[in-house]
Amino acid sequence: MDAERTFRFAAAAALSVLCLFAPGCRRGEKSNPVSRVVDSIEAKLKPEPILQVQSGAFTNEDLKAYFKMIEGGDAGSLSAEAMSRLFDGFVDEKIMLEAARRQNLSLTWEEKKDYLAKRAGESLSERPATDPASLASDRLFDGLLVEKYVSGLIRGIPCGDAEIAAYYEEHKKDFLQPERVQVSQILVPTEEKAVSILRRLAGAPEEEFRKIAREESSGPEAFKGGVMGIFKQGELPRDMEKVIFALDEGKISQVVESSYGYHIFRLDKRFPPQLEPLEEAAPQVRVKVLAQKIKDTLEAHLAHLKQTLSWKAYPQNLFFPYQRSDQ
Repeated sequence: MDAERTFRFAAAAALSVLCLFAPGCRRGEKSNPVSRVVDSIEAKLKPEPILQVQSGAFTNEDLKAYFKMIEGGDAGSLSAEAMSRLFDGFVDEKIMLEAARRQNLSLTWEEKKDYLAKRAGESLSERPATDPASLASDRLFDGLLVEKYVSGLIRGIPCGDAEIAAYYEEHKKDFLQPERVQVSQILVPTEEKAVSILRRLAGAPEEEFRKIAREESSGPEAFKGGVMGIFKQGELPRDMEKVIFALDEGKISQVVESSYGYHIFRLDKRFPPQLEPLEEAAPQVRVKVLAQKIKDTLEAHLAHLKQTLSWKAYPQNLFFPYQRSDQ
């Protein structure tokens, strides 16, 4: 995994935990149609601000637009708990947005065009009639501006080899690989054919199994002599696993029926539990370490902004009953 991809994975993991831009915040049961009507009525009865950041005020309509951007649907389909966590993300985003604007950070036309293209699922080859400069205040791009601001905050966070080694040493149990087995199969469409092949394999060497797999098997791995790959428990259908993991190394199974046809399995090799070496674990360790450092950086920065900017949330004005995250 190259450095850029590693950073993107780590950033996505950290942001999902922080609930910025709200991925991973979907929780709770869907509400019923009656609650949706109640939500709609309550929203109309509550035009008061739900959030004030410096001189800017936000209402339930702004929050509903945010919900739609994040969830792609009606806010009424979310539980009060899920909407509460989304509101928390909304507050954080608007505080970050104020900080971005104070830095005179802005979006280029290319950034807006690419964003619109991703949302539309198509390429925007021509500039729309509306002057892109007039889109600068459009709240459609607020989240994108915050992403750009956050990207600047976290870009270049270091993650050295010593940190990776230290994390690996502290969390070695996470890199202990369970027992695995290499499995091969011959798959045929009828039980009669499977039984016939099983008879031919009685006492036959491995080479005969490979030959029959290449010539007779309808499995996708037939060209490899039937070698399916290396698996740990939980990666194959349970009925197959019960048969495969009970085999001795080098032995073949009886005929096993499944929705795919009739299988004859061979357990080629057992791999005992072993510790994944640091060299192999390093890419995933780097992602974990970076994600934690990004999360810590953003949490500290948000805390600083909340202390230095003038802001106030009014959860009592929300169109749903707000539930604190520590409840």
